[in-house]
Amino acid sequence: MERLIAKYEKKLVDAGLADPGAPLLAGLDAELVFNRQDPATATLAQIFDGLHINSLLYCRPAEPYRTILDYLSSLGQTITPEDCETRTFQHDIPVAERFDAEDILACLRRRKSVIIPGAGVIAHGVVSPEQAFVTYSSVLFACFVKFFGDYLTALEAGRVDAAFQAAFDRAVPSLDQVRSAPPVLAKGPFINAAQVYEAMDQAGKATVGYRLVDSFFGNISYCLDDVLYISQTGSSLDELPGHIDPCPLDGSSCAGLTASSEFSAHAQVVLTTKTRAILHGHPKFSVLMSMRCAKKDCGARGACYLKCPDQRRLGDVPIVPGEVGSGPTGLCHTMPKAMRGERAVMVHGHGLFAVGEADFNEPFATLLAVENASRESYFRAVAALS
Repeated sequence: MERLIAKYEKKLVDAGLADPGAPLLAGLDAELVFNRQDPATATLAQIFDGLHINSLLYCRPAEPYRTILDYLSSLGQTITPEDCETRTFQHDIPVAERFDAEDILACLRRRKSVIIPGAGVIAHGVVSPEQAFVTYSSVLFACFVKFFGDYLTALEAGRVDAAFQAAFDRAVPSLDQVRSAPPVLAKGPFINAAQVYEAMDQAGKATVGYRLVDSFFGNISYCLDDVLYISQTGSSLDELPGHIDPCPLDGSSCAGLTASSEFSAHAQVVLTTKTRAILHGHPKFSVLMSMRCAKKDCGARGACYLKCPDQRRLGDVPIVPGEVGSGPTGLCHTMPKAMRGERAVMVHGHGLFAVGEADFNEPFATLLAVENASRESYFRAVAALS
């Protein structure tokens, strides 16, 4: 347990989600273990008495997330982001009034996380510390998208008050520096499974390293000899060895049972296009800008992620509706069709799917370019309204 706790403490810092020394993690094995001494441990230990969990993460986020969460949590007892991951996995994010065991337990009994204003985020895991890490990361991602999206909406309506403006002015200088040069990845086309595994691992680590995906969300695949090699559901893009499934496209194997929930969408793309490589990430500003629409009187508003009546684009990239999975409104019915003749497709509020004919250099470059263009577009809109 101590090894796992140390691993996720490091991942939080490496991802820019926490300052060094800030994460307080606890794991319950033979006994309850904390990664360091802290006055908060007495309160956090009570959480284990009230829930059937084996791990807990409490952390005051690094900037700009700290300012973002402090502002959003000051507005009420619940934060309701509208991005896909929140709708699918968290629904909403509760806010506790104070750092008190009973207040925290009341929130954690119905949700996977809670925000305490001015104190930070608490997230738990039932099986391992990874679950707490994933939830914490997802909370910060969702709040980032909501904060900057809400600011632009309020600016358009002339409703930015002094507190919102001050929070925005504090958050912006702490944004990640723009990275315009993609990494040099393995050149394809690949001729055997070993090369595919190595290339997928390399591209996955680069996607996480460039912060183009939140927590473990996102997926990657490569088609070789009518076999689609795809990351497993719930796998981390920076830890892919042992978590890639080879799935024959003729359905002759049940390997797809543990493959990404978006396996059917990936399969349809490679079957209907001349591409082999698919990289799916969740770049923050791309997700944010995909949710913005100037059509104020649209009858589909509020259900844009299910059915959009208009053909929209994020720069030169199509935006389509679609939910996670293969249900009636799944993105497997919208994204592959839109990918024909395109280098990438954005799924509303969810993330970007980018393709390459031979390897992951092209899709990675596309992912990075679309995110940089989206960020530039966002701040250009802010400047025009300021």
